[in-house]
Amino acid sequence: MELTIQLKSLADKIIQLKDKIETEESTKHAFVLPFINMLGYDAFNPLEVVPEFTADIGLKKGEKVDYAIFQSGEPILIVECKSWKENLSVHSSQLFRYFHVTKTRFALLTNGIQYQFYTDLDEKNKMDQKPFLEFDIINLKENSIIEIAKFHKSSFNVDHILNNASALKYTKEIKKEINDELENPSNDFIKLFANKVYAGRLTEKVMEEFKMLVQKAFNQFINEKINDRLNAALNKETIKQQEEKTEPIEEASKVVTSDEELEAYRIVVAILRRKIPVNRIVPRDTQSYFGILLDDNNRKPLCRLHLNGTKKYLGLFNENKIEIKHHIQSIDDIYQFEKELLETVGAYEGK
Repeated sequence: MELTIQLKSLADKIIQLKDKIETEESTKHAFVLPFINMLGYDAFNPLEVVPEFTADIGLKKGEKVDYAIFQSGEPILIVECKSWKENLSVHSSQLFRYFHVTKTRFALLTNGIQYQFYTDLDEKNKMDQKPFLEFDIINLKENSIIEIAKFHKSSFNVDHILNNASALKYTKEIKKEINDELENPSNDFIKLFANKVYAGRLTEKVMEEFKMLVQKAFNQFINEKINDRLNAALNKETIKQQEEKTEPIEEASKVVTSDEELEAYRIVVAILRRKIPVNRIVPRDTQSYFGILLDDNNRKPLCRLHLNGTKKYLGLFNENKIEIKHHIQSIDDIYQFEKELLETVGAYEGK
């Protein structure tokens, strides 16, 4: 979750700043180094991130790749950067040359917005022509974030990434082929479906008709699938809202909130605000008790104050949301139940 938030923050920063970034060097410092930091590597520690890493090629000396990320004294990822305005497709050959003279199994080509991760699936120690992972940081998909997380310092494992790299690479290629077929179906694709539903001879005219029908059928099929998912989500949300219906509002004339109840409520807020924002701690006064809810949700009671009788009680809730009343001499005794109140919040927040 933290990585997702960090990537979203960097994407917002890029959108705001990119038109003011003019050079490759500025792109490195404003966009690429923050990304490397997000992966858990200290860009200012030369034992982890080496700028201008030497990658001499044969007799050609002085060749340098922009960054090399190290772990346990070995390079695990080399990074070649370009200006955010550059098209990466014309620069992969440069990274290809660097790859086979280093010990790393992974290479990254980026302009700070587009990221292309390469490895050597086709031939060992020789960088593949196509990346196995490619994404646009401004338009990140959830599955891409999952793959990015695998390069984090805390979870980096060469074998795990390589085992999944092949599936990623070919899945990406298959998705591209599917997209191409949907936009402009090939004859083989059209015949695949026409032969299943049409008994006649597939003349040129018939093929032209089926090209339109195949495109139309697939678009309708995809739209129907999307609508089914949306309707299922909406129905689920409707059921949830019905389950969380608020208690009937009692007549205002029958509910009187005392100063003592308000003061007790402020004590509860003072305890819980260390874990959650104040606006999530919502009072709900009734004739029989003064309730305090999380997010104004009746299914998330934090506590109940029973202060209007001859004896005062603080009602707390166990893991089954069953109220257990605790006798208190005064509202100041609420501070003695600080741990229980914080644990109740933690249970709702999944912590």
